Amino acid sequence: MNELRLGLPDDWHVHLRQGPGLAAYAARTATSCGRMLVMPNTLPPVADGLAVDAYRAQIAAAAPSCQPLMTFKLLPGMGTAAVAGCLAAGCLAGKYYPAGATTNAADGVADPTSIHQELAYMEDNDIVLSIHGENPAAPALERETEFLPVVDRLIHAYPRLRIVLEHLSTASAVAAVLAWPERVAATITAHHLFFCIDDLLGGSLQPGLFCKPPLKSAADRRALVAAAVSGSPRFFFGSDSAPHPVSAKLSSAAPAGCYTAPVALPLLAEVFAAAGALSALEHFTSRAGANFYRLPPNRGELLLTRQAWQVPSEIDGCLPPAAGRQLAWQAVRL
Repeated sequence: MNELRLGLPDDWHVHLRQGPGLAAYAARTATSCGRMLVMPNTLPPVADGLAVDAYRAQIAAAAPSCQPLMTFKLLPGMGTAAVAGCLAAGCLAGKYYPAGATTNAADGVADPTSIHQELAYMEDNDIVLSIHGENPAAPALERETEFLPVVDRLIHAYPRLRIVLEHLSTASAVAAVLAWPERVAATITAHHLFFCIDDLLGGSLQPGLFCKPPLKSAADRRALVAAAVSGSPRFFFGSDSAPHPVSAKLSSAAPAGCYTAPVALPLLAEVFAAAGALSALEHFTSRAGANFYRLPPNRGELLLTRQAWQVPSEIDGCLPPAAGRQLAWQAVRL
């Protein structure tokens, strides 16, 4: 197969930052999806209705062909009135960042009991709980697995709450999602499906591949691929595209985040083709997530063509994770 048409994908986890770069990042993401679920870990955070409205307006102005779907950041003590304001502003999900787990998460949740009222309100009003599932106190490569018991406690404490465990990186997380109730789902990124830890640091260090959660073993990658191509309604695409300027990524203290927006669909096509599962790609990118979030499929299509191209060393002032690499597929929004 040299050509594949997909229903226009959704990106169920994307970072667009703030400031001068936002317009380019939003426009780039819009080239391959019809809707994008935007993460709220800006400074200051998106944590009330006014902030939601303002952030959405900036994104919509930069990328009018792609609908921004909004989230808010769960903060200890924010109160149910703030959550209600975010719901009134159209938020689909509230994002749980463990305190200190990732970029701009210093004000996150240290103890889930500190947001009990907020989570109960979300459960009562059918707001999805989106979780960055890492325990920042655990060793770096064990943080996702170490956080799974916290997710398990949340599942049992809030028996009607829909939950998405974001950017899976381990076989243990895949197994946990499959063991949990059907109201629990997960996103998987293109970079966790395409690369493993050996790509990050097996030869020379590749800062463009440094992300949180970090890339894991080849065995973990195989488990993620098996989940993604399975056709399960529990797993769907979220790029976790997280741009940083090249100067930051190539510094002595490179921040975590892969700017995958320019390459995500070609990476996915290569992964699914290698697995003999190109026919399952549309479900993963364009159907499963929409069904979980109870939205209709996008109108429009994306065309994937088997045509080799070399990823530039810099895109939108950022270092893409496949910089300098030849990819087998190109994606064009129709």
